[in-house]
Amino acid sequence: MKRLARRLWSIVDIVIATLLAAMIALVFANVVLRYGFASGIRQSVELARLWFVWSVMLGAAVVLRRGEHLALTEVSEALFPRAIPLLRRLCWAVVILAVVMLFIGALNQTIANWSNISQLTGLPSGLFYLAGVVSAAMMAAIALLRLIDPMQTGIARLEDGE
Repeated sequence: MKRLARRLWSIVDIVIATLLAAMIALVFANVVLRYGFASGIRQSVELARLWFVWSVMLGAAVVLRRGEHLALTEVSEALFPRAIPLLRRLCWAVVILAVVMLFIGALNQTIANWSNISQLTGLPSGLFYLAGVVSAAMMAAIALLRLIDPMQTGIARLEDGE
């Protein structure tokens, strides 16, 4: 199970890196074509936007898994050291609530916009919202695991303890 989880997260990292590299190459090529040759790639703006949305949403799940998100723990650790496990569980419960709302909203938008086909790329507009569905599902899984073991934080601890 640990090996499968590591492989899946490695695939997510590769997908994010590939999306970012493709986005940079596409936008650069479009700028060169537009200013150098008075033409351009019509689909580049929409594809770059789609790839950016996917890289941000997948990146949010990766950051949550690694424990590298913004967290303010100084006050709770200084004033309530014994309550840390309870406070962490409470925080993870709030995260679960938030990602469930994200999942439901993104799923509704994906379904509502799936039949809207882009004139430039021919892709469904629901692909933008599908990134939220996938990201919310990944973040919910992470939060559920952390709710069970609130002291488990950071990538090193995850790989040792999963």
